[in-house]
Amino acid sequence: MSRDNGSGHNGAAEEVRKFIHPGAGRRKTQLHPKGRQVDPDALREVQTLLGDRPRRRDLLIEHLHLIQDRYNGLSAAHLVALAHEMKLALAEVYEVATFYAHFDVMRDDDTVPPTLTIRVCDSLTCEMMGAQQLLAALKGKLDGGVRVVRAPCVGRCERAPVAEVGHNFVDHATVESVARAAAEGHTHPEIPPYESLADYKAEGGYKLLKDCQAGRHTADELIGVMENSGLRGLGGAGFPSGRKWRFVRQEAGPRLMAVNADEGEPGTFKDRVYLESNPHRFLEGMLVAAWVVEATDIYIYLRDEYPAVRTVLLDEIAKIEAEGLNGATTIHLRRGAGAYICGEESAMIESIEGKRGLPRHRPPYVAQVGVFGRPTLVHNVETLYWVREIVERGPEWFQGHGRNGRKGLRSFSVSGRVKEPGVKLAPAGITVRELIDEYCGGMAEGHAFKGYLPGGASGGILPASMGDIPLDFGTLEEHGCFIGSAAVVILSDKDDMKAAALNLMRFFEDESCGQCTPCRVGTEKAVKLMEKPVWDEALLDELARTMTDASICGLGQAAPNPLKMVMKHFREDLR
Repeated sequence: MSRDNGSGHNGAAEEVRKFIHPGAGRRKTQLHPKGRQVDPDALREVQTLLGDRPRRRDLLIEHLHLIQDRYNGLSAAHLVALAHEMKLALAEVYEVATFYAHFDVMRDDDTVPPTLTIRVCDSLTCEMMGAQQLLAALKGKLDGGVRVVRAPCVGRCERAPVAEVGHNFVDHATVESVARAAAEGHTHPEIPPYESLADYKAEGGYKLLKDCQAGRHTADELIGVMENSGLRGLGGAGFPSGRKWRFVRQEAGPRLMAVNADEGEPGTFKDRVYLESNPHRFLEGMLVAAWVVEATDIYIYLRDEYPAVRTVLLDEIAKIEAEGLNGATTIHLRRGAGAYICGEESAMIESIEGKRGLPRHRPPYVAQVGVFGRPTLVHNVETLYWVREIVERGPEWFQGHGRNGRKGLRSFSVSGRVKEPGVKLAPAGITVRELIDEYCGGMAEGHAFKGYLPGGASGGILPASMGDIPLDFGTLEEHGCFIGSAAVVILSDKDDMKAAALNLMRFFEDESCGQCTPCRVGTEKAVKLMEKPVWDEALLDELARTMTDASICGLGQAAPNPLKMVMKHFREDLR
């Protein structure tokens, strides 16, 4: 049978042509470029916001924040305009904007963004203190363009429950205090009192840095001091700091530095407290470390939940740059956007580069291939906070602290059922019972010690009967737990351990970056299984082992820890 349609053309080809160009053959049509077109008004608005800022790819997240802050959301028109202005594919802009929790990407039918967003923290300590009841009550009370949503840990666990009104935090929040803050327009962060540059210099601040820059110290000397002190990374991994300096310094230049100030582990808030009280002690330690490895640039990655700290750092960095204290090193302050995964160093580096925070496969390690492919020294805030004191007092001073055969000092973020929560500077190796009794004023009134998280959400849960284990690196692993960032959450006889484990797994489900199947699917499946009245323990155990063995990074590997510990140590809560 002939496929000719009788007019000398192939019939099938003609039908395809008519599908692609409807009306073809009847009249000439005007062809338009594919995809969304740039709206001139939106483009002018984006150009005005960006001003003379560079349009570099690594600044994409910073530019998204500018739009979000100005318009309370990210419209399709603004995203198209930003992609055009930065010469990026719209897909690149959209995938980044939708990855981070603090970016509100509006649908085409979302013509009016909320005038105010209130976030109620529902992580473990806040939930223990009534966050769910607060969230439900606020949703029924506030209206008029005010949006109320749940939020993961905001790093103020010692003041639970906490709500964020715009960019201002309401501690020990109640319906009345949150509604009052919203009504009175208290939507910007309150700047806490902190040690100024002048006061810090008056008590010897920046003398160490100046001595380094003047040649009165050598890099090898300072590396030796740090190695002899035994200081380890205090963000969670615990890698020896001096050895890290040595590894990075031996790589070919140019070398860079990245500071992890994205402490998103539920229960952790020590970095925030140090930055809010004495930012220059951290900044000097940072600049000394950068001097040792000869870093040309420093990237401070600060979590978006710390707007007051961001204001403080912007002001104080400008002051030290004005005095030339940074030498030849350029300091960049980068703003996170609500992604727990960016606490993992390679995911943080991806975010610094303006991309989604997806962990990298290793090797190569970031000390070899880090920010923009260059050898990169990565430290967390507290590790750098100790540099000046260790160098000035000597490694023996730091080693002279400790209990139960351990050495050094630890900053414990303590929250939960204790009388006096907060950051507790205590000897490494202290037990949780000693921590509660000596540093926290004992258990809260009417509560009996039942269990504790030694290292935040991912560190597992142990019963009170195991409250005499020294808290330090390497002491908890044999029990299926770890100290991590030393976020200690105390639970009592009034708390349901099964509910606590479910709260933590829901957090991991929300925060999984989605890159690998064991974590992405495993956390979701675990939540569904844990929501059932009776747990299928055999299936949960198999799922936990798969996640631990096959996940790409520490999030998926550690997410089952609370689940496994509850099944092992809290059998009475499973009945």
